This record gives sequence, C-alpha cells and structure tokens, in this order.
Amino acid sequence: MTIKDLKPGAVWNYFHEISQIPRPSKKEGKITAYLLDFAKKHNLEAKKDDAGNVLVTKPATKGKENLQTVILQGHVDMVCEKNGATVHDFDNDPIETIVENDWLRANGTTLGADNGIGVAAALAILASDTIEHGKLECLFTVDEETGLTGAYALSKDFLNGDILINLDTEEEGEIYIGCAGGKISIATFNYRPDAVPADYFWFRTEVKKLKGGHSGSEIHKGLGNANKILTRYLWTLGRKYDLSLAEINGGNLHNAIAREACAIAGVPYNRKEEVIMELNTLAPEIEAELKYIDPKLEITVESTDAPSFVIDKDTANNLLNVLYACPHGVLGMSFEIPGLVETSTNLASVKMKEGNIIEVTTSQRSSTNSLKDDAGNMVNAVFTLAKAKVEHLAGYPGWKPNPDSKVLGVARDAYRRLFGKEAKIMAIHAGLECGLFLEKYPRLDMISCGPTIREAHSPNEKVNIPSVEKWWAFLLEILKNIPAK
Repeated sequence: MTIKDLKPGAVWNYFHEISQIPRPSKKEGKITAYLLDFAKKHNLEAKKDDAGNVLVTKPATKGKENLQTVILQGHVDMVCEKNGATVHDFDNDPIETIVENDWLRANGTTLGADNGIGVAAALAILASDTIEHGKLECLFTVDEETGLTGAYALSKDFLNGDILINLDTEEEGEIYIGCAGGKISIATFNYRPDAVPADYFWFRTEVKKLKGGHSGSEIHKGLGNANKILTRYLWTLGRKYDLSLAEINGGNLHNAIAREACAIAGVPYNRKEEVIMELNTLAPEIEAELKYIDPKLEITVESTDAPSFVIDKDTANNLLNVLYACPHGVLGMSFEIPGLVETSTNLASVKMKEGNIIEVTTSQRSSTNSLKDDAGNMVNAVFTLAKAKVEHLAGYPGWKPNPDSKVLGVARDAYRRLFGKEAKIMAIHAGLECGLFLEKYPRLDMISCGPTIREAHSPNEKVNIPSVEKWWAFLLEILKNIPAK
C-alpha cells in the first residue's frame, strides 16, 4: 500500500504533492509558488505578502452565504531532521513516504505532517465542488518552525474573517483553545585555541539513537537529551582525570529535543583504560533510567587522531559545568488546567562555529508570560556565572483560553454528533501562531485541531492514518455548521 491508496483521497493526494516540494523554514519559495499556481488553476483569488504568507479565498457554497467567514490556517514550512546515516538534501529532495500499518512515516527524515497535513486538508477543501461551507480564507504562513516570522509579519488588514481554525495540533479528539508563549536564549562562549598536550589518548564519544521530539508537546515525557547525556559523561571524566576538550556539538533546532551529540576529547595516555571503564559504569545507569522512554540509546567511544587544537581549559571547564547545571525539562505544571505543563526549558543545541565561538541555544515556554521570562532569566543567570554572553531573542505570546468561544461550541457539538462522545478541550504547551494572530486581530474566535502525529520534529515523525479520516470528517462538520453572520 502507498500513500495514493489512503482515504480521504483528496487530503492524501495533496499531502503527497506538497511532500515532493522542498520546504525548509526560510526557504519556502517553491511551496508558495505551488500555492499561487494552485489558486490560479482553481480560479480562486490569492495574494502573497512581503513575508511570503499566502491567502487563498473561496466563496461560500450555495445556501451558505450567510455564514461567518472562516479562516483555515496552517504553516507551509517543515522541520528538517534526518538520521545520521540518511542521505537527503532538504533543499532539493522530495520526502519519501512509507505506509506502515496504520501509520505514515518518512524514510529516515522528518515527514512534514507538521504542518503539511493541515495544509493538505485546506487545499482539498479549496479544490472541492461538493463540500459545504461559508466564505473561506485559507492562510498559509511561512517560517513557523524557526521563529514564527510569517505570523509576526502578517499585516492587520490581510485577513477579513472572524473565526480562525488552526490546523496545527497533533491529537485527534482534542480541541485546543490555548497555547504557551515562548522565547529563545542563546549563550555564546569565546574560546582560545590552545596547543594539543603531548602523550594524550584522544577519543571521539557519541550519543545517538535517541527519539528526540517536540520541545513543547513532548517535553513532559522525560525523553533523553543528547546534550545532557554527553555532558554527564565528559563532566565525570573531567572531575577525575585531566580531560582536554577539543570539539563538542549536539542537537540542531531550538524547538527539538537533542537526539544526537558528539565530542572529541583526550586524557593522559596512562588514563586510557579509565575512559572505557567510566563509560561501562555510566552507560548502563543512563540506559536503565531511560529504558521505558528511550530504549535505543547508544553511547559510543572510539579512538581518534589528535586534534589540531584544544579549547582552552577555563572555557572548557566553564562549558561543561554550565551544560551540566543548565535546567532542562518541565519547570512547573499548570494549576488552572490539570495535566498541562505550564513552564519548561529545552537545552536544544551546542555548536562550535567559526571565529572560536561556541553557541548554546535554549528555548523557554510558558502559558504565563512572567514565568516564561523567569525561566529565561534562570538560564541567563547560569550561563552568566559561566562567563558566557547571553542574548534573548524576541519571544512570541501565548494564547489565552476562551471557554466561551462560539466556534468551540460548534466544534464540541460536531464531534459529539459524529462520534457519540465528547472531544477533550485542551490547551497545549507547544507554541502556535494563534497568539500572534490574536494580537493583530483581537476579534478572532479561534480553535485548533488536527490528526494524531507522533514524534514530530524528529526522523521518527509519523501520522496516524485512521485519525486523518476522523479529523477530516470533523472539520467538514464544523464548516457546515458555522454560525450565521
């Protein structure tokens, strides 16, 4: 079975089409050109703003002209992650999809169901001659994954609708009415390249085969963080032996939990055996800690050639101490909504860059703005103690829940009619563009919904096929029951 055999056919057909189009964040030119061409082929009005956001408008179907205008919204960019052994050029290669039982996944890369499946559903509705709906505005935003710059750039006169349905959440049967706000904090170390010490045993250590995942919606799961695990090993060696650090890199994106990390380091040659002995002690402990959530973890060590330089001792010590001390994970749970993570922080990436720079990226999220700032300040304080320079990038606002939302009432009734049970009304710890939309358009009445997606932002990303069919029926039921103007 292939993707072309799946139902609903229109949704999967468009998902397949956009999966053939490279669409990394900040490189969405090909997909926006596709959207404009799609609108032209279907005789629909379309416009693109300077940021690259596209709005396609469709008139109401016969008999539905009196309904309020609905904005269907999804983002066109995707997180580009791949397994270490996978050969894939995200700027040029299509995504290769695989049907596996009830799931669709990609071959060694992220799938792009976040948020390609939402975009595909909107396209299927725009192309249909039989689906009942009032006037539609389908908003396709750019660069959601690396800064929400498309939503930030949206002008206050781009949209006309009063109801917005965001198609970017990842659990069928749940209707979202709120989300966390977030910010990114970047710490920079300037190191001095020092001469390589003599009579050292040099080794490369690597943490790999962790699941990774979304730093918002999956932060509560306790997934392994490769940066934290690698640091734990190196810090342990450094406390006992005269460790010299030459290279360290781990993680990639600010909104993904680090799956892989590696380092090149050395110890005096007469301590060579201790490198393996310490790993043989530490690795089983960490594997036991993660066996129920990240059972495929591997930590490897192999000898390597001497590097051309090492990181000066003071910076290396400060770096390992702060990476060990830096908070990661859930910082607090919501008292207002049971089970909701209120505040968290993610130790996302450690990267060596040109100019003798080591850059550490973390991201903070909270549904309470003051606690978002508090988490960022906590991270700032830790890195400041380690003599790093800390910068906080512009954050994005949360979306405050509105339990009295009229479109929420429509959606609740629709789900009950279709499936004979209640949908769960939720807020999400991940960031959505809805908070930014609400700042620009305070009149908007919003909900968010989507099919079931697992392990987004990682090469294990997969979308549940039966959930797409249920979500599709639910979405169409909402559209035909939107309140009158």
